[in-house]
Amino acid sequence: MTTLSFTVLPATGAATPLTLDIETLVIAGWAGRDAHAIQHHIDELAALGVAPPSSTPLFYRVGAEQLSQAETVDVLGTHTSGEIECVLFTSPLGTLVTIGSDHTDRKAEAYSVAVSKQVCPKPLGREAWRFEDVAAHWDRLTMRATLVDASGKKRAYQSGTVDGLLPPADLWRRYTEDGALPPGSAMYSGTLAVQGEMAAMQSGDAFELELHDPVLERSLRTRYAIRALPVVA
Repeated sequence: MTTLSFTVLPATGAATPLTLDIETLVIAGWAGRDAHAIQHHIDELAALGVAPPSSTPLFYRVGAEQLSQAETVDVLGTHTSGEIECVLFTSPLGTLVTIGSDHTDRKAEAYSVAVSKQVCPKPLGREAWRFEDVAAHWDRLTMRATLVDASGKKRAYQSGTVDGLLPPADLWRRYTEDGALPPGSAMYSGTLAVQGEMAAMQSGDAFELELHDPVLERSLRTRYAIRALPVVA
């Protein structure tokens, strides 16, 4: 279990501070809507030695203690990178959504996607929206990720609307029998294609994340840097 602190921003009215205990963390993988595109990606990864998923979508369980709202997170080596995702979680205020990164070890991914996800922290923001405020126009939300190297040089890394990913309600139906996100749970709900080469982040590199709502004209943003620990044997 891990304890997180959020500021919940409703569509109207005052912001609400919230402290929340998360017991279960789930990473939804292979969560696209286009089955042909998913298979193409599976084939691409297979050529790199990555085993195909046993089903699509696939729900990876990760220790909730990997969730982090720190400004800098520690990783092992210089072969990790982030993936921007919407993060949905249950709360006393209803289902909430924030922005996060499924930071992943790319070397480990070659032999086990599940291991690659468990060994890295999972950064997420400190502000959240009520899911009910965005559910009706969910597909219009836009995610943007920017890679910032230690010198400050920026590179557009991921960008697009979430309509290429399975909607939250569909993911929940596939994950649980009752079609609801269980209490005390958080779910990372899928990512976008990378623009250009996949990053291999060095110490001091940072990942900037934005979830933009063009209907209510507001954004959630967060940023984290990494510290690459030495690999010794």
